[in-house]
This record gives sequence, C-alpha cells and structure tokens, in this order.
Amino acid sequence: MDSHPPSRRPSKLPYVAALLLMGMVVVAAWLGRDRYTAIIAGSDAPTFSAMTLDGAPVSLADLDGKVVLLNVWATWCPPCRFEMPSMQRLHEAVDDEDFVVLAVSVDAAEPGEPDVFGRVAGDVPAYIEENGYTFTVWHDPPGTIQRTYQTTGVPESFVIGRDGVIYKKVAGPTEWDSPEYEEMIRRLLDS
Repeated sequence: MDSHPPSRRPSKLPYVAALLLMGMVVVAAWLGRDRYTAIIAGSDAPTFSAMTLDGAPVSLADLDGKVVLLNVWATWCPPCRFEMPSMQRLHEAVDDEDFVVLAVSVDAAEPGEPDVFGRVAGDVPAYIEENGYTFTVWHDPPGTIQRTYQTTGVPESFVIGRDGVIYKKVAGPTEWDSPEYEEMIRRLLDS
C-alpha cells in the first residue's frame, strides 16, 4: 500500500485567465486607437466649427494654407486675459495676410449664463472691443473645440502650419510676442 498522497498538479486556470485578460486589453486598445489619438505637436490639426462674434458659422478649414495661432480661452479666465495683450502684439508684429491669430472663446452664448466649465460667461464682443483687440475671435459656446482638441482647460494654444500640422501645443498662458514665437511663426510662413 502506498502511503504517499497523490500529487496535485498546479491549476492552469490563473494562467489561462491572465492570457485571456491580456488578449482582451490588446483587442480593446486596437479597436479604440482612432478615437483616442492624442492631439500633440506633429498631429494634423482637426477641423472644428464655431461662429464669428456676429453669429456667422465658420470652420478652421476656412483658414487652410495659413499659419494659425489657435488659442482656446474664456472671459472669466485670468491667465487668458494675461496672455491676450501678447497675442495682440504678435498679431501686429507679424503683419502678414497668411498669419491668423485666432482666439476661440468657450464662454456661454449669453453673458451671465454658465459655460461648459460651469463658470459665468462674460460678454465676449464687449471684452474684445474694450481691450482693442484686432485679431480674429470666434465663439464656441458648446465647447466643440475642447472635445476636438482634447484641451484640459483654458488657456490652451496650438501653432498650426500652412500644411495643417500642429507645430506647438502650449497649456497655460505664455508671452506670445517673445522672440521665440515670432521666429517660429516667421519660419512657418516662409516654408
């Protein structure tokens, strides 16, 4: 009579479960790869629609072939208000019909209403006029640009070349009239 208990083999179930789980993760990543492509320098600039301050529909595609400084902002945002004078100075310094400073406000449609961040919106046309800004300003109350460009807040900016490629992404305020940015814009205009 054998006094040793029968040997038990380790279960293969944990290994099989781990392999199945890894396979599901790989398949999910592969299927969702187009929906979650990060918007970074080197990406094609996605088009979006907004409206002028007069309410006319516009699209980024309307600016094809131009160099664009695309800025996402809101009237209630102190860092946005801080950087706008430097955007105006850059707009004046690079006086070229193929360069567009484009500030897209995500304020609510009506002053005093909450916007996509839940903040009380200011009067965008009045703010622009009071400050004497002459660059292009569009309005996007539903925040389409934020979803399209995957912004994390305001201000967030993108320098787009004539070829429709994003050359620079900046989260937060910056001094747009610095020699670095003016030189970048001029290089993109020359290419």
